[in-house]
Amino acid sequence: MTIRYPRPLRPGDRIGVTSPSSGVAGLLRPRLDVAIKEIEARGHEVVVGRCMDGTTHVSAPAAERAAELTDMLTDPTIRAVVPPWGGETAIDLMPHLDFEAIGRAEPTWVVGYSDMSTVLTPLTLLTGVATVHGNNLMDTPYRVPEGLVSWLDVVAAPQGEPFAQIPPGRYRTGGWDDWTRDPEIRDLTLDGEGGWTRLDGDGDVDVEGRLIGGCVETVAPLAGSRYLDTSRFAGDEPLLVYVEACEDNAFTICRHLHGLRLAGFFDRAAAVLVGRTNAPDSPTLTQREAVLDALGPLGVPIIADVECGHVAPHLPLVNGARGRVVHTAARSEIVQTLD
Repeated sequence: MTIRYPRPLRPGDRIGVTSPSSGVAGLLRPRLDVAIKEIEARGHEVVVGRCMDGTTHVSAPAAERAAELTDMLTDPTIRAVVPPWGGETAIDLMPHLDFEAIGRAEPTWVVGYSDMSTVLTPLTLLTGVATVHGNNLMDTPYRVPEGLVSWLDVVAAPQGEPFAQIPPGRYRTGGWDDWTRDPEIRDLTLDGEGGWTRLDGDGDVDVEGRLIGGCVETVAPLAGSRYLDTSRFAGDEPLLVYVEACEDNAFTICRHLHGLRLAGFFDRAAAVLVGRTNAPDSPTLTQREAVLDALGPLGVPIIADVECGHVAPHLPLVNGARGRVVHTAARSEIVQTLD
C-alpha cells in the first residue's frame, strides 16, 4: 500500500468541521466560536456541518454522522476536516463510512485524537491516506509550546521536507480549563516537569519506521477486524507504533494491549511510543507495568511519556509518515517526513 498525502493546506482553503462522535453543548459554543476564528485568522474558510448537537454523547445518528464525514472527505473544495473533540462511540461509524469512495477521492486531511482514533487509524489503513493524530479543534487556540508544532502547521508542511519535534519538558499534571468561564483562554497550564522515559531498559534509541497508532481504549475494540489490519500497510516497512491511554485503569489497559498484540497490531513494530497518561494505576499494577507486561515480549524499544495523548501539550503524529525517533540521555526528538 502506497501512502498518499493530501496536498499542503494553503491560505484560502476550506476546512470542514463536523462531529463524528460527540457534538458541542450550548455552554461550550463560545469556545467553538473562538476556535473557528483562530482558523479563519490563518486565512481559511470554515464550513460547519449539521452533525454538531451536544445534547447526548453523539452529535447525530451514526448513518448521518458517517454520511456527513464521507461527504466532506469526498468534496474537492474541502481540504481538511477537524472535529471539535473526540467522544465515546465513533466505532458505530465503521459499517456506514464509504471507505471506497473516500479512497477514490483526492486525499483530504483528517485531524483529531481520542475517539477520533477510531476513524483516523482505519482511514489510513484502508485507504492509504495519511491522517493526523493531533490537536482537536477546541484545543487549537492554545499557544504551542516551544519544540512542538500545531496541527495547522503539520497539514501545511511541504511534502518530502522533514519536520522535527522535541519534548518541551513540561506537561499538565491534571484537570481541564473551564471553557464556559473563559472561552478565550490561550495559555496552557503546564505545571509538571519531565521528558520521555525508556521503559524496556537502558541505552540509546535511534529507530525509523512508518507511524501508526491511536488511543488504546478506542482502537482496541477494532483488533482482529479489517479496520485495524496492518498486514498490508506500507509494504514490509518497519512501523513506529504509538498508543496512549485516556482513562481506563491499568488492568484494562493491560488487557487491551495484550489483545492488540495477539491480533498482530505490533507485529512489525520497530519501537513503541506510549503517550503520557493520567489514567489510574490498579492496586498491583501501574500503567507502565501494564505496558511492559503486554508489550515487553516484543523485544523492541518502548518509550513512554510521549506528548501524544490526553495529557497536554500535544505532539501531532501523522499516520503513514516516515518517522525517526531518537532518545538518549541528552536528546529526545521525533522527525517526520511526508514521503
